Amino acid sequence: MKDFVAIDFETANASRCSVCSVGLVIVKDGIVIDKIYELIKPEPNYYDYWNTRVHGLTDEDTANSPVFPEVWEYIAPKIEGLPLVAHNSPFDSSCLRAVFKTYRMDYPDYEFHCTLKASLETLKIIV
Repeated sequence: MKDFVAIDFETANASRCSVCSVGLVIVKDGIVIDKIYELIKPEPNYYDYWNTRVHGLTDEDTANSPVFPEVWEYIAPKIEGLPLVAHNSPFDSSCLRAVFKTYRMDYPDYEFHCTLKASLETLKIIV
């Protein structure tokens, strides 16, 4: 695959819609053409201890950040038509669907691929 977007979400709490950051790397013809990292004010807007322990983000980091629809308005045109790739994509795809639902946005049915699954298959590891 030479054209894709690597994507990773972090969440503020156990709710999948509580995305508090997104990182993307856009690859075309096998070349990185853009990198994006945005902090997002989560919804619901509170941080669980364990989530903060994983990614280090707190309410102070995102207090003045834009909400998801504002961030995605900037991102969407850059990734249009490209497949999304994530390590453990069931998590990231469920976050994306959940936050679209929370903000009553039309979900464009993004194509997701999982690098975790692909690596396990390549290494012939059964989980």
